[in-house]
Amino acid sequence: MTTHAPLTIRRATPADAAAYTRIMGHPEVLPNLMQVPYMVEERMKAGLIEQQALGKTDLFLVAERPDAHGEPQVVGTCGMHPVGAHLRRRHVMMLGISVAPEAQGQGVGRALMQALVDYADRWAQVLRLELQVYADNHRAIALYESMGFRHEGRHVGYALRDGQYVDSLSMARLHPNPPVWPPQGA
Repeated sequence: MTTHAPLTIRRATPADAAAYTRIMGHPEVLPNLMQVPYMVEERMKAGLIEQQALGKTDLFLVAERPDAHGEPQVVGTCGMHPVGAHLRRRHVMMLGISVAPEAQGQGVGRALMQALVDYADRWAQVLRLELQVYADNHRAIALYESMGFRHEGRHVGYALRDGQYVDSLSMARLHPNPPVWPPQGA
């Protein structure tokens, strides 16, 4: 069994734009995302700067571990975003995740998902987390199911991927123990 250096999960900064672009634009990662080729690092950097504005509820995280020289290397990224400005959907956020090919199957995706779920449940007043996943991305689907996400529907011909229309699944997770006031038992 191969042992990997421990992961650190932290909030992304504008300096992480290159890592986001590298991972999300990788030819083994890109086909499973709703991104298009030729990502622009400056655009990602602008998004990471914007998320720091007062009142923004987006959360961008990175997973990093030391490389062969002991320098921190970003090996995974994720984001949690409001579904829109609708008053009646403020309790809902959507998420996305990407893991560098060399770090897949090593718990990076699980660590990022756990951080998102913990943040949603304990700090962000999120009742419902939503995501879209391509129907043939079995590894991601298994991860999401293990984190409490349930299938809610299938979208036929949802997106164009490498010249072919592909289906996606809608999945969601409801807060397992939503906070109440006064606290139960008080």
